[in-house]
Amino acid sequence: MKVFAGNSNRQLAEAICNYLNVPLGRASVRRFADQEIFVEIQENVRGEDVFLVQPTAFPANDHLMELLIMIDAMRRSSARRITAVLPYFGYARQDRRASGRTPISAKLVANLITEAGADRVMTLDLHAGQIQGFFDIPTDNLFALPVLTRDIKSHYDLSNVVVVSPDVGGVVRARALAKRLDCLLAIVDKRRDRPGESEVMNIIGDIAGKDCLLIDDIVDSGGTLCNAADAMLAKGAASVTAYITHGVLSGGAVTRVTSSKLRELVITDSIQPTTAVLSAHNIRIVTTAPLIGEAISRTAQEESVSSLFD
Repeated sequence: MKVFAGNSNRQLAEAICNYLNVPLGRASVRRFADQEIFVEIQENVRGEDVFLVQPTAFPANDHLMELLIMIDAMRRSSARRITAVLPYFGYARQDRRASGRTPISAKLVANLITEAGADRVMTLDLHAGQIQGFFDIPTDNLFALPVLTRDIKSHYDLSNVVVVSPDVGGVVRARALAKRLDCLLAIVDKRRDRPGESEVMNIIGDIAGKDCLLIDDIVDSGGTLCNAADAMLAKGAASVTAYITHGVLSGGAVTRVTSSKLRELVITDSIQPTTAVLSAHNIRIVTTAPLIGEAISRTAQEESVSSLFD
């Protein structure tokens, strides 16, 4: 087994390797003067079980191309099996045709990864579970819930906690967390008038005097979280903390979060944090390296991965 990484999140790849007690594979991923990507694998991978760690976060297109070219390089170097490990799967929000004459880009990206030569895919908290079906190769969708659950238990009095879904679509995820914590569930009823903007309409559930934990898979602009926090505090919540798997945090999202009424935003390291994220006083990062590392180890040894979440 060998683990390699592109330029997207080497810190996470190194942490995964530390968990597995293996060195990070030697590979050069660089650019020519015209920004063409060139990959050179600098050690023998013939007959090896290779894992490529590369979340396709900003800049998504560059990191996706790095992944595709690394897969091709591994295939042409006679790797026995190639697993693309995408802690964050970019383009996942384009998983359906929301209106006429639009693409299903998540399916296109799945096709590209498959045609490049990947034998299997491992990812974390897909925006929509059915994206697994976009791949014609085995795909493991890991869940960050065990990581988030441990963090919540170490920071909160569970007798006063209520788990909140930021919209109706996230109820399944929120209910799963509430079941693990054995606590109440609430839902934010919101209306989205245009992309990137939302207006909170109502809170379904009793949150008065409670520590509210918003749970979601992606935080991008941060507008939904901040609006939801305002609405819940107005309804009598004692505090509002957001637990989000993927901290995309584009544009002015960090400033929006730091100036909001959120007690804390907790994200994972599925996307390499920026300097602004690291310096934010109310943004905290928990690592997924042991979870992904254990999944990689079990995959290499042909053991059950799903039992990690039982």
